[in-house]
Amino acid sequence: MRRVLIVIFPGFQLLDLAGPADVFGTVAVLSPEDCYQVEVVAVRAGEVTASNGVTVTASALGEVAGPIDTVLVAGGWSVPDHVEDEELVAGITALARRARRVASVCNGAFLLAQAGLLEGRRATTHWVAAEDMRRRYSGVEVDADPLYIEDGDVWTAAGVLSGVDLALALVARDHGHALAAMVARGLVVYLHRAGGQSQFSTPMRAMTPRSEPLRELQAYIDSNPCADLSVPTLAARAGMSERHFSRVFTEQTGVSPGRYVERSRGESARRLLEVTGLPMDTVARQAGLGSPETLYRVFRRHWRITPGEHRRRFRSKER
Repeated sequence: MRRVLIVIFPGFQLLDLAGPADVFGTVAVLSPEDCYQVEVVAVRAGEVTASNGVTVTASALGEVAGPIDTVLVAGGWSVPDHVEDEELVAGITALARRARRVASVCNGAFLLAQAGLLEGRRATTHWVAAEDMRRRYSGVEVDADPLYIEDGDVWTAAGVLSGVDLALALVARDHGHALAAMVARGLVVYLHRAGGQSQFSTPMRAMTPRSEPLRELQAYIDSNPCADLSVPTLAARAGMSERHFSRVFTEQTGVSPGRYVERSRGESARRLLEVTGLPMDTVARQAGLGSPETLYRVFRRHWRITPGEHRRRFRSKER
């Protein structure tokens, strides 16, 4: 039994609590012998209201007794109101001294930094808050791009649902990637995205076009990675000149047609690597990338890992 304490405060982001808690809770369902005990703590015992109005009951963090495996600090829009809360920061510091590891989600990293737990470490937070964090905590190496970062026994995750990615990474570290993948499938979420992956995922990098024909074209690209997806062909399919198509597509999605196609094919390759044992040349071909060399370049460019490293995260064999 690994004991996980999730620290909250008035106005916290509910998903920062619920996402990791459900990951750890699902472990108990799928593999009872590897289960976690999740407890919610705050400065004072009682009801704590999240930013969306949902109320959660917490225990007092100053009254926690017994061994602690993980302390995880939630984030939320109200974090700036709490970084000077000496009782909260001191409580986090005291729990961290007793825990095997410490983690934060979103701008909960500010509370870790305020407690001195990130000094001299590399950390991430929500991209919106990254510049403010750099200004406030010059001793922290803030990297706004990754989904989560592990620096020694301290883990930090980016915005909101990246807390699920971080929790899955903790499960993988504790019990192997096979169990983490089972939990991800049970929750119907992405199969453990690599921490080095950018916060700016495909949906964030490519907005949904206003134009219905372009929305249909976007869906066609995602569903047909092996098709001819060159700009001339896509422009003809959209009924536009190449120049006009490129301009409108980039304007409405935020990325060029070529960049979108490359990323979409990379996503197809990732799915094949996760659920099949196909050799790399076959994966590259079926994802529309042509060769293993191109597959490798796409993975390094977008996710900062190799296709082989990505596949190993999802093999049934334990680490």
